[in-house]
Amino acid sequence: MELPGEEYHLKMAPLERILELKQQAKRKNSAKRAGVLALFYPDATELTHFALILRNTYPGVHSAQVGFPGGRLEPDDPDLEFTALRETHEEVGVPKERIEVIRALTEIYIPPSNFLVSPFLGTTSTTPSFVLDPKEVVQLIEVPLQEFLMDSALTEQTLSTSYASRITVPAFHLQGHVVWGATAMMLNEIRELLRNLPRLR
Repeated sequence: MELPGEEYHLKMAPLERILELKQQAKRKNSAKRAGVLALFYPDATELTHFALILRNTYPGVHSAQVGFPGGRLEPDDPDLEFTALRETHEEVGVPKERIEVIRALTEIYIPPSNFLVSPFLGTTSTTPSFVLDPKEVVQLIEVPLQEFLMDSALTEQTLSTSYASRITVPAFHLQGHVVWGATAMMLNEIRELLRNLPRLR
């Protein structure tokens, strides 16, 4: 399937964020690179879930936020897919040998941290045995696919960010967590892909 792309990223971005993205786009060549993984898997009852993580509190713009497992491209990483798999293993304990990467998704630039992020969509055929890295991850958030695809998962949140004060942003409400920003933008592309699969129509 053709990727929905940035159009569906921007549906989950506030106006201020869209303007910031446009202003910073020319800096992509100097951006740090990162890879993240949207990991889908069956639970014990064979219902599909995917994994998000609540990050630990640390000095930085993404402290205590909900996101995908993933992180910075390291010098020894052969490519960004490897980065996403390596970081997923380090953060939530799922070995890369257990994961089938289905495809790369549309990359996204994050102005506050100057990261150009490459998301990947992957699956496991069995329920993973998650082991969280306490230095990186406070909580594993297991989101049922059915909940994610419901219209009620879409919401708005008023918050202050690194680039604006008290703005209303589109977001997802998943398993009691409000997911916004770059993660919500990536999720929206995934959601559009899944909603257009023939068997889910």
